[in-house]
Amino acid sequence: MNELGGISKHLTALTTLEKSLHLKQMQISGLLAITKSIGMNHPASDLFSEYKSFLDWVLGVKSMLLYVCENDKWELVTSLRVPEVLHNVDIVDKLASYLELQKMEGDDHPLVKYFDVAIPFNHKDQQIAYVFVGGFLSEDDDIFDKVQIITAITQIIAVAIENKRLFKSQIDKERLNHEMELAAEVQKMLIPKKLPISKNYEFDSIYKPKLGVGGDYFDYIQFDDGKLVFCVGDFTGKGVSAALLMSNFQANFHTLINKRTALDPFIRDLNNTVFRLTEGERFITFFIAEYDIYSHSLTYINAGHNPPFLLNGNRLIELKDGCILLGPFPEIPHIDTGFVELDKDVPSMILTYTDGITDIMNEAGEYFNETYLKDFLLKNKELNVSNFNEQLNIFIDTFKGSESYPDDFTVLTGKFISPKALLSS
Repeated sequence: MNELGGISKHLTALTTLEKSLHLKQMQISGLLAITKSIGMNHPASDLFSEYKSFLDWVLGVKSMLLYVCENDKWELVTSLRVPEVLHNVDIVDKLASYLELQKMEGDDHPLVKYFDVAIPFNHKDQQIAYVFVGGFLSEDDDIFDKVQIITAITQIIAVAIENKRLFKSQIDKERLNHEMELAAEVQKMLIPKKLPISKNYEFDSIYKPKLGVGGDYFDYIQFDDGKLVFCVGDFTGKGVSAALLMSNFQANFHTLINKRTALDPFIRDLNNTVFRLTEGERFITFFIAEYDIYSHSLTYINAGHNPPFLLNGNRLIELKDGCILLGPFPEIPHIDTGFVELDKDVPSMILTYTDGITDIMNEAGEYFNETYLKDFLLKNKELNVSNFNEQLNIFIDTFKGSESYPDDFTVLTGKFISPKALLSS
């Protein structure tokens, strides 16, 4: 009998060993399957599904939640035997308190109480995942051993997902950089490289897009009947979308202005075009003026843009007449067309700009407001437009000091030569 008892114990030990060996083989096979899926770059959803099956069928986990950090937000990516009604219970605020493997004893949180342990996971000193595990189907198993396996496989999954995210982020960044380069090239073609200079007028510009591709726009067109049309605009948005909108806008601007209608119907048609292009979701502040060399006068419309400053003789005027900005509404309810007879004795000067210039701040927190622009215009009115803009650039750089430019900004400066000065020359 003793001999039979010994054989029975031996067979029992052998059976236990075979069972343990079989479990180890299953664990190794599961790990290999998951690592193979990672190597084959399977979608994250497939990895989470394999992970869930591994914990369920191979390790016998009763309940599980896996949280992964996605775009700086914690997302529940897979769960096991947790009532769906509890999936939306907020647990995010508790995650930061789990700095290491922690038992859930005594926690009455409606979701946390389903689990025995919480395990956090780090990658490059950042928390990237948390897994909550509740119980095992077999009480005879080595719980510590299983926790080690869960920790290892979860770390592999979490790091793989984080690497996927970083890789995608890098690809997206490279694609964005490429698109920005293309958009910058497109925009360079839209912005005039040379501005008009004649015996009757001269123009010069400062154009500084913040990111290489901005939302500022200026343009001009000269007509054979002695009229010059010039404009400045500021589009909502930046980057590729602004460049595409600007491209369409410029094409429509030239088409409509060449119809040679008055500025009122021109602005209405331009507004309809912008509304159609953007479905009312984008808008443009816009200033347009027409200078007539024979009447020495300026006709203009300001569509919600920063009022340009006109130094007409010794009188400084803000060109405010106009209408609402372009794009938000299919129809403009009312337009006031501005008109100014220019001084015939001395040159007149106009300073148009976008609001990026008045957003510039110095180290003391002071803004480069309209008063600075007015004072600079009055003090430097004798300069030609090229020297004027050069000195304005220096003045702005000195003002802001070490502060950066907060936005795009554009300056379009023009000088109109008086008939008296023409006769004397």
